[in-house]
Amino acid sequence: MKLKIPFQKSINLIFIYSFLFIILLGFDNVNAQEETTNAEKLGFPKGQKILLLHCDDAGMCEEANIAVQSYVLKGDINSAAVMMPCPNAEEMVEWAIKHPKVDIGVHLTLTSEWKTYRWGPLTDPAKVPGLVDPHGKLWPEVPDVVMHASAKEVETEIRSQIDKMIQLGHRPSHIDTHMGTLYGSAEYVRVFMKVAEEYGIPANAIDLSNPEVAEYYKKVGYPITEDVIDILNDYSLPKLDNFSSVPNGKTYKEKRANFFKLAQSLKPGLTEIIFHPSIVTENMKTITNSWEQRGWEAEMFSDPVVKQFFADNNIELTNWTEIMKRFKQKK
Repeated sequence: MKLKIPFQKSINLIFIYSFLFIILLGFDNVNAQEETTNAEKLGFPKGQKILLLHCDDAGMCEEANIAVQSYVLKGDINSAAVMMPCPNAEEMVEWAIKHPKVDIGVHLTLTSEWKTYRWGPLTDPAKVPGLVDPHGKLWPEVPDVVMHASAKEVETEIRSQIDKMIQLGHRPSHIDTHMGTLYGSAEYVRVFMKVAEEYGIPANAIDLSNPEVAEYYKKVGYPITEDVIDILNDYSLPKLDNFSSVPNGKTYKEKRANFFKLAQSLKPGLTEIIFHPSIVTENMKTITNSWEQRGWEAEMFSDPVVKQFFADNNIELTNWTEIMKRFKQKK
């Protein structure tokens, strides 16, 4: 027995179903747009993990410079950034000038965290008094900076650090933030993004429009407010889908295994993973109790097991130079 539907009702039903289909199609398109990663926006394959293995703390000391230079030349390190207020910064920049294809940026430094090995701002301390502790050095911890330094003082100092590298003869490929200080308040984030856009030099801007990513940073203590999310949404240069660091381990093998777990847990997209390679010396042991982890991190990315892991897991590596090249081609 066939169900007979009056002609007018069948037309109405067709209209309703068509309308619902269009709405659902629209929702699918919205979801597709939401699921488009920043890596895909740059032309990387859909669904692929793109890692930016980034070496922090170049220029901090001779041991860091030796490790960075050695592993960059071997092709094991993709990108690095220099702490411009530190004692060995200029020699690192001079090396970068001699190797113009190397991806070297500024590790914007507003803290001086070690007990016996410390540094002050590049700016005259009288112009940025809020950045300076009672010993004339940068504050040791991020909350100290946030408590004492205005956004104007922060902007003055980070411009000094970028300008110093440029004046030495190397234009940084990117800028990022030592100890995450520039994510310490909405005002700092605003200054960070503004300076990046004005110089046309990409910052390690994290896309916080993804609720999971935003929630993670809230849990680890960063003040991720709607204002911060809006600032990053409005930022016009390339953004990261996620950001992390190489985990510690009790042994080298455990550290490597922990890194593999981290990489496997990542979703597709562009993720920057930071590490702090250094050769191990007696002097390095007097600077930081993390010397052993730093020594292992210098070895890790030249390890054939790690390279095979990237190949087996379809992980592609990139750097800030390539990111900006792709960004400009897409504009």
